[in-house]
Amino acid sequence: MSETISPTFTFVKDGVFYFSRRIPSELKRHYTSPRIAYSLRTRSPKVAEARARRAADQLDEYWYHLRSQEKDLPGKHMLRLQRIAGVDAVTHIPSAVSSSSVVLSEAVGIYLTQKGRGKSVTFHRAAERACGYVIDACGDKHLDAYTKADANAFRDSLIARGLAGTSMTRVFGTVRAVTNFAASELGLSLNNPFTGVYYDRSAGASDRSPVPADALALVQSKCREIDDDLRWLVALVSDTGMRLAEAAGMTTEDFIRADGGSIYARIRPHPWRRLKTKGSERDVPLEGEARWAAERILAQKTPSAFAFPRYNKTDTTNANSASAALNKWLKEFVPEGCTMHGFRHSMRDRLRAVECPADIVDQIGGWQTEGVGHGYGSGYPLDVLRKWMKAVT
Repeated sequence: MSETISPTFTFVKDGVFYFSRRIPSELKRHYTSPRIAYSLRTRSPKVAEARARRAADQLDEYWYHLRSQEKDLPGKHMLRLQRIAGVDAVTHIPSAVSSSSVVLSEAVGIYLTQKGRGKSVTFHRAAERACGYVIDACGDKHLDAYTKADANAFRDSLIARGLAGTSMTRVFGTVRAVTNFAASELGLSLNNPFTGVYYDRSAGASDRSPVPADALALVQSKCREIDDDLRWLVALVSDTGMRLAEAAGMTTEDFIRADGGSIYARIRPHPWRRLKTKGSERDVPLEGEARWAAERILAQKTPSAFAFPRYNKTDTTNANSASAALNKWLKEFVPEGCTMHGFRHSMRDRLRAVECPADIVDQIGGWQTEGVGHGYGSGYPLDVLRKWMKAVT
């Protein structure tokens, strides 16, 4: 076999073989993408050919199973309507559906139909991906058919995938949310086997290090020296502790000039960039290098309404691209393990160092403040926040 010709159902990227197969048009509704593609984890054409053939055979068998379920059956469309919607089409009263009629893939549909309204694409993908992992490991079973052995097998499959403990926690949480919600919606009694599964939550986790003061000063001086839009973004994050996506998705109108000439950033959700939590909506006074960055952004005469147009060329802010580019640039100036997110950790430490009250720190950073009382009122005024931001810049 010539090394320049890839085996059937494969392609080569950076010397590594990948499996790739288009999903038949009549089965695309079962998938979230029109093509299946993943790494075969080998550079050997022979190994790739064997693995690709095995994967293709498994897909052919499964697709035959899916097609066989599409055979005409009187009233089948009505059964699926009840199972997916969980309500009577006429009375809108939850239909009497037994647990044996609801499989996990349908539970995902119920969950996303109700809980996914108005949520981001990542919310939908997280639910589909997490439950897809369960189906890969244990099969698409009825909710009450899953056992603790299945949950443990699911855990082992996640470990085999190389997921860190924190990622496994998120995946398990999503699976529990989907199964519990679907059971509640349909009035099912369910002892959820995905609860209380043991695994090492610290496995594979890496600490996100704050950027030290000397490295912070060096980075900020380099930002002034280079003075371009990428460095404005770094400077803005470095002296506010904003999440990178929050800053990258800002418009020029999000920079507000207040009385007295001060500037603050108005962080609000946009159609192209959602916020992580409701508490992330906030106003942040800009001082130090963050103010310098805002002044440079506002001084630009461009037709774009975005503060950082290069990361807003599509319907969504490309924060991942910003993260990759800026973290690569930062490596030369910060200790190993420090990233753009480290500025957020640094800001919390800097505010602690000047004995800033914890609830003010939370308001500046958009962190959740514990306690019912903190949900009352509008928070601290900008002048109070500015006083503390001046103290650390």
